[in-house]
Amino acid sequence: MRRLFPYIQPFTPLILAIMVLLFIQANADLSLPDYMSRIVNVGIQQGGVEEVLPQAMRQTTLDRLRLFLTQEEQSWMMAQYALVNASSPDYEPLVERYPALAQEPVYVLRPTDGVSIGQHQIPLARALIIVSGIERVQAHPEQAGALMPGISGFDLSKLPPGTDLFSLLARMPAGQRAHMVEAVERRFEALGGEKALFQAAARAIRAEYEALGMDMLKIQNAYILRVGGLMLLVALVAVIASLTVGLLAARIAAGLARDLRHRFFEKVMAFSGAELDRFSTASLITRSTNDITQIQMVMMFILRMVFFAPLMGIGAMLRAAAKSPSMLWSIALGVLALVGLTMGTFVITLPRFKLIQSLVDRLNQVARENLTGMMVVRAFNRQEREKQRFDQANQELTRTFLFVSRVAVVMMPATMLLMNGLNVLIIWIGAHQVAQATMRVGDMMAFLQYAMQVFFSFMMLSMLATMLPRVNVAANRIADVLETRVSISDPEEPAAFPEPFHPTIEFRHVSFRYPGAEENVLSDITFTIRAGETVGIIGTTGSGKSTLINLIPRFYDVTEGEIRIGGVDIRRVRLKDLRDRIGYVPQQSNLFSGTIASNLRFADEDAPEERLLKALEVAQAHDIMLSRTGDDGRSPLEAEVAQHGANFSGGQKQRLTVARALVKRPALYIFDDCFSSLDYRTDVRLRQALRDYVGGSTVIIVSQRVATIKYADRILVLDEGHIVGQGTHEELMATCEIYREIALSQLKVVTAPT
Repeated sequence: MRRLFPYIQPFTPLILAIMVLLFIQANADLSLPDYMSRIVNVGIQQGGVEEVLPQAMRQTTLDRLRLFLTQEEQSWMMAQYALVNASSPDYEPLVERYPALAQEPVYVLRPTDGVSIGQHQIPLARALIIVSGIERVQAHPEQAGALMPGISGFDLSKLPPGTDLFSLLARMPAGQRAHMVEAVERRFEALGGEKALFQAAARAIRAEYEALGMDMLKIQNAYILRVGGLMLLVALVAVIASLTVGLLAARIAAGLARDLRHRFFEKVMAFSGAELDRFSTASLITRSTNDITQIQMVMMFILRMVFFAPLMGIGAMLRAAAKSPSMLWSIALGVLALVGLTMGTFVITLPRFKLIQSLVDRLNQVARENLTGMMVVRAFNRQEREKQRFDQANQELTRTFLFVSRVAVVMMPATMLLMNGLNVLIIWIGAHQVAQATMRVGDMMAFLQYAMQVFFSFMMLSMLATMLPRVNVAANRIADVLETRVSISDPEEPAAFPEPFHPTIEFRHVSFRYPGAEENVLSDITFTIRAGETVGIIGTTGSGKSTLINLIPRFYDVTEGEIRIGGVDIRRVRLKDLRDRIGYVPQQSNLFSGTIASNLRFADEDAPEERLLKALEVAQAHDIMLSRTGDDGRSPLEAEVAQHGANFSGGQKQRLTVARALVKRPALYIFDDCFSSLDYRTDVRLRQALRDYVGGSTVIIVSQRVATIKYADRILVLDEGHIVGQGTHEELMATCEIYREIALSQLKVVTAPT
C-alpha cells in the first residue's frame, strides 16, 4: 500500500478534514457514557441534586451545620446565604418555590463562583451528613449504631425520648464535635473517598429540599431532561460527523480508484510489446478491475477506522481509568485475548490471501480463452475437457476462499464470546464494588461502555489487520504496472521530420532480440525503401517478417543498428509524429464495438463521410455496404459492429481494417499479411484499386502469397532472420532458391492425367 501513497496525496485536504471530523466524533462518542453516568448517579440516585451547596436551607438546618464547621468555614457559609423572611422584598416569588418559608425563615444561596465552592465543599458535605444522620437518630434512636457508627463515647440509643441532640452537642466542647467529623471522614475514606461522601451529602440535601416543600420530582425531571438533551445533542454531532466522514471517505476511495484506473489504462496504452509480453492480458484485466475495487473498499475502511479506532481506544481507556482504575486489568485481559486471536488468524490466512489473486488471474485466463476460442473448442469436441479445466481452476479458487471464509466465520463468534465474557466480568466486579459503596452504579455502567469502546476499537484494528495483507497484494500488483518503466518513449529532445516529408525507409545493420531471449530474431538487416515504392516481404513461417515491420512504428526497439524514415532515426522523433505518418493494418483484424463509421474514424476523427465511403470502395467492401443497408434509411456506415467484429466474417473484417488505414491517408502504409482471408479475385481488385489510391505513398506488404506481392516494385525474402534475397519477382525466381520454392509451390499448374 505504501507504493500507492503518491496517488493518495491529491486527497490530502479531504483526509485532513476527515481527521478533524473523526476527532470531533470520537470526543462526542466518548462523552455519551459520561452523560449516561450523570443521569444515573445524579438524576436517578441523587434525585437531580448535583451540587453539595444547597440552593436553600431552613434556619434551623444552617444553625446545626455550624456546629460541625470551623470558624473560617462558618464565616464563608454565612457569606454565601441571605436570610429571607416575610418582610424580605423577594418573599413572594421565593415562598412559591420554598413553601416552608411561610412557617420559618429560610437561607437562600447567593450567586457564587465555582472556585469558592470547590474549596469548602468537603467540610460542608461532612457537616451535612452528620446533621442528617443525627436527625434520623432523633427520629429512630434504636438505629443509632447503624446510622452513626464510629462515634465513640456516645450510646445515643440510651438517651431519653425527646432529647434534643443538637442542643446537647452545642454544649459539648468543640474538640469532641471535631472527633465526630473525623469519624465520618474515616468512614467515607474507606468507602471510596469524595465520591461516596458527595453522594451521601446529596441525599441529605434532598431531604432538606423535601423539608422545604420543594417539588423534587420536578427537580429530578428537569435535571434528567437537561442532561439527556445535551446527550442527544452530542449524539447528533457524532452522527453528523460520522455521516460526513462516510461521505468524504467514499469520495476519496472512489476518486483514488478512478485515478488508479485512469493511470493504469494510460500506462498500459503506453506499453510497448516488451511490457505487454511481461503481463498477461488476463492479469491486466484482473488488476484493473478486481484489485482496484479491493483497494477502493479497504481505503474507505482505513479512512474511517485507522485514525478513529486509536482515538477511541486511547480515549476510552483514559476515561475508564478515571471511573475505576482498579478494574482496568479486565479491559487489558480482553484486549490481549482479542490480539492473540487476531494474530493467529493473520498467520493462518496471510498465505491464502497471497494465493487468491493468482487464482483469480488463472480463472480469468481460462474463461477468456474459452470465450474467444469457443468455435475451436466445439470443432475439436473439447467441451468436456475445457469444462474440467475451468472447474479445476474454479474449485481451487473456491477452496481457498472457503478456507479464508471459515476462519472468518470462526473468528466472529470467538470475538463475540470474548466481548460478552468481558461484559460479564466487568458487571461481576462492578457489582461487588457497588455493594461495597466503592463505586457508583452510573460509573459502573459508564466503565462498561468504555470497555466496549476499547474492545471494538481493537476489533476494528484487528479487522483492518486481516484486510491489509490481501489489499497489500492488490496494491503491489497495481504498483508493479504503474512503476513499470516503458522501454519505448519519446526522446528528451525530439527531432522533427524534414519538410517536405519523403517517406523513405532505411534499415542499417538492424538486429533484434525479444526481451529475455538468448538469440536474435533478426540479424544484420540492411535495406532501403525509396519514397513511393511498393515493397513486398515474404519468407518462410517464423522467418521474422512481422517482427521486422513491427520495428518501423516502434512497437519494439531495435537491439542493434538503426532505422531511418525520411532520413531521421525513428528513436529521435516523438512517437505521435512517427505513427501519424503510418497507416498500419495488423495481421489480426481488430474491430471495436460501435459502428462501421466509428471504426473507420479511428484513423481520423474528423474524416468526412465521402472519404469513409471512398476507403470502403477501395477496400472492396461493397458487399458489406449493401448487406448492412436497412429499411430504416440509415447509412450503412451506421451499421453496428459487435465486440471484436463478431458479426462479420474474417474477410469482411480484413477489408474493414484495410479501409480504416486508407481513411488516414498517411505517407507510409504497412499491410501485415492482411489479405490472407480474401479470395484471389478480391485480392487482385483490391491491390489494383490500392495502387491508384495510395498515390506517392510508400507501401510495405507482408504476405505468404506470392501472387499478392508478385507485382511489387521490390520483394525482400527473409529466412531465419536474415535477408536472403531482394529484387523483382523475375530476378528472385532466377537468383533466390527459397523464393523460387515458395513461388513454385503456389503458382505451378498441375495438369490432370488424360
